[in-house]
Amino acid sequence: MGSAAGAVRRLRGPLTVVIAMVVAISVVCVLPRWWCGRDADGWYRGDPTLLRGLAEEMVAFQAADDHRRATGGGDGIVGMWGLLAHQMTAQGLAQACLEHPEWRERYAPVITRAAIKSLLPQMRSEFTSAWHGRDGLAELDSTDGHAYLSYPALALGMARWIDPAFPADLAVQHDALITALERRLLASPTGLLDTFPGRAYPTDVAAVAAAIAVHGRVTGVDHTAVIAHWVRQVRAVQIDRDTGLVIQRMGTDGRPQDAPRASGTGLAAYFAGFADRSLAEELAAGLFGQERTVLGFSAIDEYGDGYSGLGDMDSGPLILGISVSATGFALAPARAFGHRDTFTRLFRTADLFGLSLHSGTRTRFATGGVIGNALMLAFLSSGPELAP
Repeated sequence: MGSAAGAVRRLRGPLTVVIAMVVAISVVCVLPRWWCGRDADGWYRGDPTLLRGLAEEMVAFQAADDHRRATGGGDGIVGMWGLLAHQMTAQGLAQACLEHPEWRERYAPVITRAAIKSLLPQMRSEFTSAWHGRDGLAELDSTDGHAYLSYPALALGMARWIDPAFPADLAVQHDALITALERRLLASPTGLLDTFPGRAYPTDVAAVAAAIAVHGRVTGVDHTAVIAHWVRQVRAVQIDRDTGLVIQRMGTDGRPQDAPRASGTGLAAYFAGFADRSLAEELAAGLFGQERTVLGFSAIDEYGDGYSGLGDMDSGPLILGISVSATGFALAPARAFGHRDTFTRLFRTADLFGLSLHSGTRTRFATGGVIGNALMLAFLSSGPELAP
């Protein structure tokens, strides 16, 4: 008996260590994925409390921006990031209204104000400088691409879709802008328009197609010919056959200037959803092929097999090749095309690094700032009703 009792005592120490390790590993494996995924199902289902909380965060941003401008406190966020912040705010709030029509009365005026601010010259300053002082909005008769004009054009289209008080003079400007973009896109044999002289980004051209498609829904104008032309050329010229990813940057002649990459593909898939559902799903399939999963958290690898490179303003910092931007972008097609499990895994990662916070009636992702929250609102409200 004494010998048996001694054996038990000798085993107790190692056994305790083993049990402690098992418990610790279980906690590490289960607790973070549960905590970071606690809101994933709500976002996927379009929970109105979550969606309205982030929408209210962007309303507060627009109100503060309006106040700053009205009181001479400066222009706030400007340049490329300002354009993106106002455009995506209009985009996300409009999508929220499409999902919850009862919100239109509150959000429609904010959407229109954000769209108007996306037209301000200081939002195009980097592009105007790159085009040697030529403002693309003032040269709609030009044959140059100026594909960045897709962003204010899309914001205007979403505002016009939602706001019954959309100004008539703004509608005329919107029509003229879409006419110019459509003419340029039809004239491009590769379906590419340059954003900067000699540099075309398929993602920006996908935004052009989205802006044209939204204009068609709002006005009833038939844009099927230009959308079909764009879809054909994306498949023929802009997608890398080996990886299924869109080439990040190209010449308007269709020659690659960069590798096929996930960040451009993710954003292009989101925009393509407004114009052609089949193409958007094709781009999403290439994007999801880049998914990498650990302990229930997923992220998107920026470069496909056979390619490598550094991070930049499109991809964000790369961590072992993983793109923070592409991971966030992938939320939109995951939700829009019904990939619930993929959405949940991606959201856990977005929540972990974005640090979602709930304060009163507002929700925000603390590390993303204004631009990150505007993007997340657009991606988390992306739905199947957007794709024809």
